[in-house]
Amino acid sequence: MAVLKETDPSASEMIRSIVEKYLIPPEQFLYGFADLNRVLNPQFGDFRFGISIGQQLDYRIVNSIKSGPTPAYYDHYKTTNEELSLLSQNIAQELNRNGIETLCIEPTISTDKLDSDYYLTLRSKLSHKMVATRAGLGWIGKTALFISKEFGPRLRLVTILTNTPLLISSIPVNKSRCGKCVICVEACPAKTASGQLWDTTLDRDQFFDAQKCRAMCKEFGERILGPDARICGICVSVCPIENNNRN
Repeated sequence: MAVLKETDPSASEMIRSIVEKYLIPPEQFLYGFADLNRVLNPQFGDFRFGISIGQQLDYRIVNSIKSGPTPAYYDHYKTTNEELSLLSQNIAQELNRNGIETLCIEPTISTDKLDSDYYLTLRSKLSHKMVATRAGLGWIGKTALFISKEFGPRLRLVTILTNTPLLISSIPVNKSRCGKCVICVEACPAKTASGQLWDTTLDRDQFFDAQKCRAMCKEFGERILGPDARICGICVSVCPIENNNRN
């Protein structure tokens, strides 16, 4: 059994400093630390602390979606995932050079894996959204989007795990803050959501049908974007939270 290390405030401060150095420009990112000791898959061993990083999507591109994904949105989505992947690798490498062990978790699952390894459940071994809620960065919306306080759902997430205990200053978010709003529920062409509010006691399948969402995304891909695409974006575009039509 792994022996838990003690939290070292100086190590947490060093990690925070390294992370912030790479978040340029800072107003397009958010990040937080999460204690995942009771919620993480055992396969990750003693890597029980998470660094959650979110990168803002371009509001003009996202808000241009009306009845389905556009090529511009698909390209932007892919590019942002690639940027986050490289960003997390660069941060992890510098942390490693400073004696901090890390595991980088890619920001998205490939179409091949989505259609094979994860086809039955559409669940990954680690949920970036779960880590972000544990880091206090936001909550899960009615169509299973991660909703951040800064950007609403207009962002992509990546996670870096570490076995170095982090000094956690934020409070985990345990329930939805969407209230009575059902804009995303009504806009979803696949009718995936029941409208029920998320909380940490509620399994995704109790309020959101991921298989219906996947089928709709596949249809959009084949009809608009290409057979390798699995994307929609309508619920992202209609969400009113922090939608200031930013440039």
